[in-house]
Amino acid sequence: MGIFRCAILDDYQNVATTIVDWSSISEKVEVHTFSKHYDNEDDLVNVIKDYEILVIMRERTAFPAAVLSRLPTLKLLITTGMRNSSIDLSAASLQGIVVCGTESYPEPPTELTWSLLLGLARNIVSEHNAIQTNGPWQSSVGIDLYGKRLGLLGLGKIGSRVARIGQAFGMEVVAWSQNLTETRADEAGVRLASSKEELLETSDFVSIHLVLSDRTKHLIGREEFKRMKLSSYLINTSRAAIVDQNALIEALKNGWIAGAAIDVFEKEPLSQKDVFRSLPNVLTTPHLGYVSQRNYQTFYRQALEDIQAFLLGEPIRELN
Repeated sequence: MGIFRCAILDDYQNVATTIVDWSSISEKVEVHTFSKHYDNEDDLVNVIKDYEILVIMRERTAFPAAVLSRLPTLKLLITTGMRNSSIDLSAASLQGIVVCGTESYPEPPTELTWSLLLGLARNIVSEHNAIQTNGPWQSSVGIDLYGKRLGLLGLGKIGSRVARIGQAFGMEVVAWSQNLTETRADEAGVRLASSKEELLETSDFVSIHLVLSDRTKHLIGREEFKRMKLSSYLINTSRAAIVDQNALIEALKNGWIAGAAIDVFEKEPLSQKDVFRSLPNVLTTPHLGYVSQRNYQTFYRQALEDIQAFLLGEPIRELN
């Protein structure tokens, strides 16, 4: 068999070929990277239609059945992370496409969650901008975290780490999810909220750490925002669709909550005119939760391992 062609998509930072040494497969695989994001399906297909191997970054580019059906050459699809809801695994299997993943770490999104929460509490961005633009010296009064209630929707690998840090700040931490038990909450040293409604009504900060599913889509909507304190803040570093985006915009515009910190959006990258770019009570980051040196090194090193195993006819970390 001739040489394989491998496309690494959405390499926004242009680091894929420098953070890992790909020379071990250079005799069998020709690797190309693309930093540009292809929003249009036709443009995407035209660029990658001749590649046998694709390496994609999380859910930046979706691969539903309609796209996969237009890629008859594709043999191996590698996603960073071990879960990617934007890939139609059944369609991939029907086409004989092997889908593999990589490991990732919970610490980077945990750390970003606290960066965002602290940024909200102490108005760090606005105060920084004021200094940079010769604006007023001290224009805000920060919120104390000590004694405040942190409500966690989800208490898995990330949520439990966020809880420990909240406890270190002297916050009262409560948690809720559809499957969370009192035993699990006790193990994390967290109080189990009696209901989602109780958590929302009593928390000063609400942070989301759930997997997106049919049960969690739009878990937070107009009714839920109405239940939250006027002084409360929402932090979402999980998945955008867990929150009804129209309801979130309405809540922020009408002051139903004090503000929000958002790292995830339903359509990424955000368009230049997207309302989230201009709302004054929102702290936004461009989906940085998993973007760290350790995660990237692991992503691309294990993607390389996935390719090596595939070439040997022994795929590893298969998702389908």
